[in-house]
Amino acid sequence: MAAPKVVITGSGAVCAGGMHPEEILAGIVEGRSAIGPIRQWDTTNWPTHLAGEIPDFNPRALVDDRKLHKLIRRTDLVGLYAASRAIELSGIVAQRDALAPEAAAAYSDRTGVIVGSGGGNFQNQYDYFPLMTEAHGDLKAFGSELGSNVNPMWLLRTLPNNVLGHIGIKHGLKGTNACITSHSIGGLLAVIEAMEALRAGEADRVVAVGHETPIEPQMVLYYYRMGLLASETLRPFDVARDGSQFGEGAGALVLETEASASHRSAPVLGEVLGSGYATEAQGLLAIRADGDGPARAMAQALDDAGLKAADVGMIVAHANGTPQSDTTEAAAIRTVFGGAAPPVTGFKWAFGHLIAAAGIIEAVIALAALKRHIVPGIATLRTLDPACEGLPVSARAQTPRSDIAMILCRGFSGTNAALLVRSA
Repeated sequence: MAAPKVVITGSGAVCAGGMHPEEILAGIVEGRSAIGPIRQWDTTNWPTHLAGEIPDFNPRALVDDRKLHKLIRRTDLVGLYAASRAIELSGIVAQRDALAPEAAAAYSDRTGVIVGSGGGNFQNQYDYFPLMTEAHGDLKAFGSELGSNVNPMWLLRTLPNNVLGHIGIKHGLKGTNACITSHSIGGLLAVIEAMEALRAGEADRVVAVGHETPIEPQMVLYYYRMGLLASETLRPFDVARDGSQFGEGAGALVLETEASASHRSAPVLGEVLGSGYATEAQGLLAIRADGDGPARAMAQALDDAGLKAADVGMIVAHANGTPQSDTTEAAAIRTVFGGAAPPVTGFKWAFGHLIAAAGIIEAVIALAALKRHIVPGIATLRTLDPACEGLPVSARAQTPRSDIAMILCRGFSGTNAALLVRSA
């Protein structure tokens, strides 16, 4: 029996570039970067001070339940916002609420949620710092005062699956669910797992979300010390590139079987065609010079979708601006597509690297770009690195050669994921 076709009926996104996919895409097309000075703490004496923060961050604009704000973190707020936008656009909850009680209950049981989130930020531990200072290393004194100094809701506030849980609670979604914490590829894996759940008959519709807010003191400092952050501008594939920059935000997609969407006459945004994932197993930071991991992930995605390389209309590269990642990604694209790669672009230069949310928000924007029949340029690209020679990437917009996009995502430990989507 053939696996059911998986369609996309809802999308949502938030980052430094905007509060919805079209707004974010508009900034990219216009060549505007939303990366600027970090404002969450004083970076005067810091070695780096730039990131893609959401401007005028307003929790109420993201989640209107003020009581919930006490139980969740900044990262959860953006994840819940993106998910709510995607759910609202898809109409799945409105459809369920119009059904008779018994049918509505069955509908909820067949609706899942899969989320990719960060494994936990350093900031989660900051509540303990004042008491640690007062205790002067005396663990007995620290323990005796712990209950009166640290918020008793600390544990619930720091759970990595908060977005997963609160989506289900708010919208009454009771089906298959999972929380994936796998560094940068977590959000894209959420989409892939949602697709597989639908193919396997585990659900009729699934909300896939990726979220993270990595802009915090220790995260920024440690990435800088590892040589991963840019001194000024994030310049993917440029000969002068010297690193990446953090961003914060979330992306979400509502996936359904074609039968489910057709049954309720839902407008379709696109289709998820196939996926692949591969690990290079070289080390926590080490990656192969030949691009083996991303090349295998892309080849698997094409095979899964039953497509040829020539069918792909555009590639949204990981394009994080770190020298080795960009070079090996270019090598991987040459391996899979030879000298006939479609237009290549990347989005992190515009709003930063969202870590767990990176791949899924880029998939959301790729769908919006395909709808406009445009491959946005990388505005910060000046001179292509000779090591990336032959890569069809440009500072100016290009035209996709088909309605299919390949999204590539990479993470620590040599992990790689690729996703193929088609615009409606």
